[in-house]
Amino acid sequence: MSDLVEPRKAEITYETDEPVRYEREGPIAWVTMNRPQFNNAQNSQMTYALDDAFRRAVDDDTVKVIILRGEGKHFSAGHDIGTPGRDVNRSFERRLLFADHTNKPAAEMLYTREHEVYLGMCRRWRDLPKPTIALVQGACVAGGLMLAWVCDLIVASEDAFFQDPVIRMGIPGVEYFAHAFELPPRVAKEFILMGERLPAARAEQFGMVNRTVPRSELEAAGRAMAQRLAEQPRLGLWLTKQAVNHVEDLRGKRTAMDAHYHMHHFAHAQNDLTTGNMLGGHDAKSMAAANKKQAGDS
Repeated sequence: MSDLVEPRKAEITYETDEPVRYEREGPIAWVTMNRPQFNNAQNSQMTYALDDAFRRAVDDDTVKVIILRGEGKHFSAGHDIGTPGRDVNRSFERRLLFADHTNKPAAEMLYTREHEVYLGMCRRWRDLPKPTIALVQGACVAGGLMLAWVCDLIVASEDAFFQDPVIRMGIPGVEYFAHAFELPPRVAKEFILMGERLPAARAEQFGMVNRTVPRSELEAAGRAMAQRLAEQPRLGLWLTKQAVNHVEDLRGKRTAMDAHYHMHHFAHAQNDLTTGNMLGGHDAKSMAAANKKQAGDS
């Protein structure tokens, strides 16, 4: 008797065929998340499009630096947990050595999927051989943190904020658990336990953000930084990335993420057992409403 299940039905309506735009400007590749209608919520369509864009930039020897940004008001509202394009039950041509998730039972389904699309992809992008810059405006929430944190440098607009409110779901932070490497441990605990917005200026104080600028100057600041990086030798840039990433891994970044990933999925399984919903009954609307209420926004 097989322990596989019938693949789940995927009723999906994508609002765009281009969830990521790719443009080259001299030695700079601009990778733009392009779901502004949904504040650049990350579904699998976007994830694989991002991977295609990063691969294109890596394969192009004229590109020295990659800039990641989000179209519209916000950098990213996080993982897609409620748009018509939510495609958690759809199969994609996978890039890593993990099985298809759609025919896996119970907690194994999400555990398998997120090894590929979240933890695995983020690690893949962190290690690409060219320097990356995230330009963050507005909200950078939950899964959006992962997209910014894999980049080597972060430039934020003065009105940007960072937030991981998934404790509201009973989940101890998003899958790419870099919190205590991006922030001092006690501040990381506050960030997760309180689930409050961390303004860009405070994030810069802790070294999570390299620079803050007015929103109107964000693109120019990113371009100037990228042009300066592009003057450096290609191999030197790659070796420097490897050296610093290696220091982080010696400090336990990879093993910490491995341990946390299982805690994260234990929380999903607990939610499913107790509420019948792996997100503890929350969706995009309820999370957004709670975030705004907590922040005092109307």
